[in-house]
Order: sequence, then C-alpha cells, then structure tokens
Amino acid sequence: MTRGVEPKTVSVGAGSTGWLSSERLVVVTVSLATMLAPLNSTMIAVALPGVMDDFGVGIASAGWLITAYLAAMASLQPVAGKLGDRLGRRRLVIGGLLAFGATSVGAALAPNLWVLLAFRTLQAVAGALIVPNGAALLREAVPEVRRGRSFGSLGVAIALAAGAGPPIGGILVEVAGWRAIFYANLVLVAPAVALGWRCLPRPKLTAATVRFDVPGALLLPVVLVLSAGLLMSAGRGLSPAVIYVGVVGAVAVGAAFAVHELRHPDPVFQPRLFRRRAFAAANGGIGLANLSMYTLLLTVPLLLIDGDGVSSLRTGMVLAALSASMIVLAPVGGRLADRFGRRLPTVFGLSVLAAGALPIAMGGAAIGLPTLVVGLLLVGSGLALATPGLQATAVESVRPEQAGAAAGVYSTSRYIGSILGAAIMAGLLGADRGDADAMDLVFVVVLVAAILAAIVSLGLRPRPQIEGAEVRGRAERSR
Repeated sequence: MTRGVEPKTVSVGAGSTGWLSSERLVVVTVSLATMLAPLNSTMIAVALPGVMDDFGVGIASAGWLITAYLAAMASLQPVAGKLGDRLGRRRLVIGGLLAFGATSVGAALAPNLWVLLAFRTLQAVAGALIVPNGAALLREAVPEVRRGRSFGSLGVAIALAAGAGPPIGGILVEVAGWRAIFYANLVLVAPAVALGWRCLPRPKLTAATVRFDVPGALLLPVVLVLSAGLLMSAGRGLSPAVIYVGVVGAVAVGAAFAVHELRHPDPVFQPRLFRRRAFAAANGGIGLANLSMYTLLLTVPLLLIDGDGVSSLRTGMVLAALSASMIVLAPVGGRLADRFGRRLPTVFGLSVLAAGALPIAMGGAAIGLPTLVVGLLLVGSGLALATPGLQATAVESVRPEQAGAAAGVYSTSRYIGSILGAAIMAGLLGADRGDADAMDLVFVVVLVAAILAAIVSLGLRPRPQIEGAEVRGRAERSR
C-alpha cells in the first residue's frame, strides 16, 4: 500500500479520537453487520420443525426457506457491490441493516409459509447489500499493512455466527418458539446501525459517466437462480425432459448474459476482472474450499445420525471442532497474511485443509469418531488460515472504485461453492442416505476440491499490485 492511499483512514468517522480507533470501529461495525448473513443461514435449520408444525407443511415446502435464501444471497451480491461502488458503500450497509431488521420483524409476524418465504427472501436481499459493501469498506478504511488482520477479524465473526446459529436457534426455539429467531436479529442490527452511522466513512462520490447496467443486474439473478435450482434439484427424481429444458434454458440465459456483460462498458459482473490472475485465483480458491467445507457440514450429520446412531447434540459437538478451529485461528491467518504476504499463508492453509480431508476420505463411511474430529479440526484450521488472504486479494487486485463489485463476485463464488456442495451430496446420496459407497465418494470429492483449492491459490500474489501500478501511472502522467 502506498502512502498516497493511507490518509483515508484518518478521516473515518467524525467522532473518533484517532485513526487507529476509527479503523477498529469500522472493523467492529462491518463484523457485526456481516454476522447477520451466516447466522440466519444456519439458525433457520433448527426452526424448520416448528414452522412445519405451525403451518402444516412438509419438508419439501419448508426447505425453500433455506434454498431461496442461499440462491438470493449468491445472485444479488455482485449487483449490490456494484451499486455500492456508485451510490456509496456506507449508504448501502446502513440501508441493508435497516432492511434486515424490518424484514426480520415481518418474518416473525408471518401468518403462513408463503409470507414467511417472501420476508425470508427479502432478508437475503438485505444481507446481499451488506456483505460485499462491508468488505469493500474494510479495503477502503484499513491500510494494506493491517488489512489481512482486519479480514481475519471478519473471518472470526463469520465463523462465530455460522457456528453459533444452531445452538442459539435451538435455545430460542425451545424457550420462545421459532419466531424468536427472527426477533433475535435486532440484537445485532441496533448496535451495528448506531456504530455505522457514527464511524463508517462518507465517501465523496463523483457522477457516473456510464449508465448503470440494468439488463445485467436483472439477468445475473436469473442465471444463478436457474443454475442453483437445477443443482439443488439433482438426485430428486426429475424427469429427463425437465432436466433437459432446464439445462438448455440456463445455458441460453447464461450465454446472453455473458455476451451482454462483455459488451457493456461498465458491467455489473465485471467478467474482465477474471483476466487478473490474482482475482481469478482468489475466487477459484474460495469456491473450491467452500465446496469442500460445506459438503462436509451437510454429510457428517447424515453419517453420524443415520449410520452410528449418534444424537443431534453429539453431532453438533463434533461439527464444533470445525467451527471452533476457524474462530481461534482466523486472526492468526490475518496476521500471517500481513507479515508474509497473501500467497504463502493461503497456500499453506488450503494445504492444511486438504490434509484434514485426506483421513476423512481414506476412512469413508467407516471412519472412526476420533479420526473424524481430527480431520474436521484440520479442515477448520486450514480455512481460517487461508480465508483472510483470499478475501484481501479479491478486493486488493482491482482499482479502489471497483472494490464493491469485486467483493460481491468473491462472495458469490463462495456461495456457489456451497450450492455445488449441497448438489453433489444430494446427487450422490440420493434417497438412500445410508449408502456407504456413495458416502465414500462424497468424501473423495471433498478431498479433490481441497487439493484443487490449494493448487489454484498458487495464482495469488504475495502483495497487491494494482495500487502500485496506478501510482506509477499517475507519476508518469504528471511528468
């Protein structure tokens, strides 16, 4: 990071006493705001039985509360990031927080499943406004020498929220019913709005010279929702004709979207960003790593509960090995990224992830509980060490005014990994969740994805290059 960029951190928040305290307030605010998305993606699982009982619906219908949320988050974040680059990231983060609070109250008061599903989808829209613009604000407010540490803190918040979702949701549902999980969001929304109003930077916006890419913003969600729907429906007995029509439709819309984005001077998805090796490597690395991790998260409960008769409580404790190691080591990953550069800690972390997936793949459906716990510990540790470098690279490898769009694409890559993981598990296991051979194959896929993530991450650069190139270009032009 050059000296010309660093003064931005001094002006963060009019009410702060010093640039370092302002910087920390921004990190805390972004972390609180970003926690809402993963918390609500996992907390809903324990509320589904109560929703099904209250509204008299089956799992196929209630499951859309998870699928719709995941698909909306994946499809809208690049659009939200691009809007933040144009309209101001502070504005969209605070607006997203207020919308998340309002839609949470609406969900808690829903009289039937379809109203609940509508508010749940709007929740995802609000979360999509927050996540990429929060990451872009960290890139803006924190100098490069401390940026890895800040993204490490953000990683702790995300891991903590995702890991705490089921136990917190279980307590709330037990004490006050499923509607309480939505009211609980206000506990995070209120302080995040108050802090954000005080400390998030107020950028000086310049008039956009190119019209906003409205067709791209409309086509991108269609492409991703169609693709997600096909993937999430894999293995559920769809007729070949339906699958064929769906694939042809998704390919046609995807091709139209790609042609439009390549022709537009300022596209929403920014496909040209993938020409930058570091940006492409960061997105590929997080997508493959999340595919590996999310497939494990979904498959391990089926293995333990259906195969070994382990209780849900013990299963949660086993999975806590993964989330706990992520929470503990994410700050370490951030510090390593600041000290040794982005590439080395990331490659090492993803190699640790692969090392954890190896004994799980070798053990397969017959794996012993101690070996499984050790493998999960390594998987979580590897993710914690690698994620700060991946996320920092994604927003550093583009120009500052493109950071929101870059963060949105990165976050979408992460969600696509999750969707692929769910689809692979469903497609291989199908209706027979106790098929040992299929379970073995799922764990092999987990290992292969982890190894590929480590290989892809070799494309990262030790330090960001884009800012130095811009400063040199300005210096040459001023001569």
